[in-house]
Amino acid sequence: MEQVKTIYTNDIGISFQWVNSKSELTQIVFRDVGFHLTLTEIESFLDFTIDAKMQNRCRECKMGDNCRSLLLRTPSNRVSLAVSMVDLGQIEDLLKGTLFQLKFNDYIEEICRN
Repeated sequence: MEQVKTIYTNDIGISFQWVNSKSELTQIVFRDVGFHLTLTEIESFLDFTIDAKMQNRCRECKMGDNCRSLLLRTPSNRVSLAVSMVDLGQIEDLLKGTLFQLKFNDYIEEICRN
């Protein structure tokens, strides 16, 4: 198996890049789903988490914040995910942590070139 460079992990998933890949894509995996995304797509995905937080949830659900009643759009306009408020918070953290680390790494590389 090819080696991977871990970017960020949390309780729900992991983001990484393939070490020898010429691609700028980042693999983001949580639960049973994996996405190959550009930086712009990760930023869009993060925006979709904010939109999902604004959705009305059923108040009488006995599962509370673990009820998968929120519909989360993905960068693929043909795919949405049913997630809970707990999942949504973890996905948001995964995306924010990934973006921070990618941008931080780019910043450090730029400084080292000069």
